[in-house]
Amino acid sequence: MDTLESLVITRRLRVPVDAPAASTPGWGEVAARQLDAALLSVGFTCSPALLERLARLPGETVVDLGVRVLAAVRHLVGDHVRHNAYFIDFPKNVPDTVEFWAGLLRQAMLDPVADASVQHSPALNLLTLPGYGGYRHTYADLLGAHAELVASAGDRVTVLELGASLESEAREWYFSLAGAEVPPAEEDLAALRSLAEFCAEEPDRIPVRENRAIINQARLVAGRPLLVDTVTDVLRLACGLFGGDVTLATPTRFLSFPRARRRALLQALDTVATPARLGDVSRHREQWKRLGERLHPGEYPRFPRAAHVFEVARGVREAPGLDSRVEAALSAGRTGEAVELLERAPGALLRRLDHLLRSGTSVSAVLDAAEKAVAGASGRVLLSLREHLQNRLASAAGRVFVNRNGRAWAASDARAPIEETVVSRAVAILDEEITRRLPDLGELVVDPEVLDVALPLSGKAVAPGLGMLPRGSLSAVDGELLRFFVHWRQAERSTDYDLSALMLDASYGDAEHISWTEYRNSFAVYSGDITDASDGASEFIDIRLAEAKRSIIIPQVNIYDGEAFDEAAEAFFGYMSRDAEQEGRPFEPRTVRMKSDLRGAGRVALPLVFLRGDDGAWRVKWLHLYLRGRAGFNQVEGNRVTTSLLVRSIVERDYLRVRHLVDLLRRKGTSGGHTTYIGLQAPADLPEGSRVITPGTLHELIPA
Repeated sequence: MDTLESLVITRRLRVPVDAPAASTPGWGEVAARQLDAALLSVGFTCSPALLERLARLPGETVVDLGVRVLAAVRHLVGDHVRHNAYFIDFPKNVPDTVEFWAGLLRQAMLDPVADASVQHSPALNLLTLPGYGGYRHTYADLLGAHAELVASAGDRVTVLELGASLESEAREWYFSLAGAEVPPAEEDLAALRSLAEFCAEEPDRIPVRENRAIINQARLVAGRPLLVDTVTDVLRLACGLFGGDVTLATPTRFLSFPRARRRALLQALDTVATPARLGDVSRHREQWKRLGERLHPGEYPRFPRAAHVFEVARGVREAPGLDSRVEAALSAGRTGEAVELLERAPGALLRRLDHLLRSGTSVSAVLDAAEKAVAGASGRVLLSLREHLQNRLASAAGRVFVNRNGRAWAASDARAPIEETVVSRAVAILDEEITRRLPDLGELVVDPEVLDVALPLSGKAVAPGLGMLPRGSLSAVDGELLRFFVHWRQAERSTDYDLSALMLDASYGDAEHISWTEYRNSFAVYSGDITDASDGASEFIDIRLAEAKRSIIIPQVNIYDGEAFDEAAEAFFGYMSRDAEQEGRPFEPRTVRMKSDLRGAGRVALPLVFLRGDDGAWRVKWLHLYLRGRAGFNQVEGNRVTTSLLVRSIVERDYLRVRHLVDLLRRKGTSGGHTTYIGLQAPADLPEGSRVITPGTLHELIPA
């Protein structure tokens, strides 16, 4: 229960309160004020409604709730750990890089034991010199070396709203996640699993297959009918039952099923394994083979069509899928036949529209087919194609490809161009259908700062956290000093992460970097390299924006050695911004603007990029990218070219933003009678009953 409450607080920024008010006046108001003061120290505050509600509770209840709330938001902002720094006075008194290494070497040579080791080593490894890579002072020493943070009007203050009962808050979040039109992040899938076990009701529509697999697990346990209409739905469910990957990106190790579950899965499979659906089996042939070994379909002759699925997987029965038939037609130059086949699957036709328009067949016929298909495709497909087409007329540095884990790679664009008139007609077709589907949101109140936030067409690569926005989003950067931070704690093996920053000019050249190999330049400074994270380690980079000699700053986290991001006990990245005179410790939670866990299979994380515009103002653009990197010894110098190309491809891409949907909504008009607010954070003066859409619920804007 506490875990679910913490999730609601950190992911919805709402505090569930269902305790009865005190029967007699007590010290609840005093406790509420004390809680608000404690929250302000980490950059949060209670809304007026929350503060008023807490003041009417018994003081003991407020204290118990406050302990849980404070713990949750401290974890959200990254203040649940002690952030020490290698150089105790950071960002002051950080030595020159060569001076620092010379000092370590001198110290080693004056130490008889260390000197003998240095002299007898065939090659000198500077990282093994005594005193390198570990803290040389305590956290208390660091606190004593820094003045208090001077409060500033620019410090972040995140408002916590009053929630209803935990049951009501969980139900609302459950319906929002389960009914989303976009694929969820890993963390959302985990939350959905907890919510499905907690909530008895279900939304009427569950469009995303991964979400359906999670909910089907709860239905199977409860003995309710399964929600399946493809054979792949059953495979996803089987994977989920063993804690496997319901996205089917990685294989699941199946164990033995109880007889009742074997029967339920085979029965569900038998209902959907029509000849037309069997073509989907080949996409996951090996996983179907492994599942068949555990389900023993031969023992259930009353489910003959279920057995056909495993015959296709083993190659005993032929069942060409739609994709293979379309590819065969295109390879043979029969584009008209491919279009006819794809007309049966509107979403597939639209996903291949660019290819079909370049295939040499009648462009008019392809667009006519697309115009018929838009009514049968999902809103997410329409918006994704709209974003794709609006980038087809602009010359780009290259094409960037990103998989569901955020792993990215770039390639030159060798596609033939598409005429502007063709793109214009296709875009008009899409906009007309998107507008038709948009709901009536009533009177729109829109925060201008949210207009440049990219629409969340997929949440897979975005780990939830504080201040997180979808890939491609743009937002302003306030403050004179920018400070990146990374914290990690190894689980089993010695693990060394390195925080670095690549700095480029406006043409993505003239590279400069800050890292453990280059401690400082005229406008940036590094806090020092920590190589021992058995008790946790933090690194920082400070950048004075007004003095920056480069227009593009790309922070990155390199795994130099040890555990991957998703193997470490903990790993997160974020950035702070503050004014120069504020002083303070290396980590000040009130100045944190963004913080999120690091995860993914890549060994180099590129969370975001900072860009200086022609007006001199700085903005941040979200990347959420991971590079493959090397198995060990990754350094910012080694991935400079790849990083520059990837970042340029993201920066120059025109992402579909909230601005586009707002324009369509206003063009469509509304019936009024109610209010919808769209912004980064809800104001306190909205009319009662207003609907609020913030970054955490932006997916609710995606039409069905």
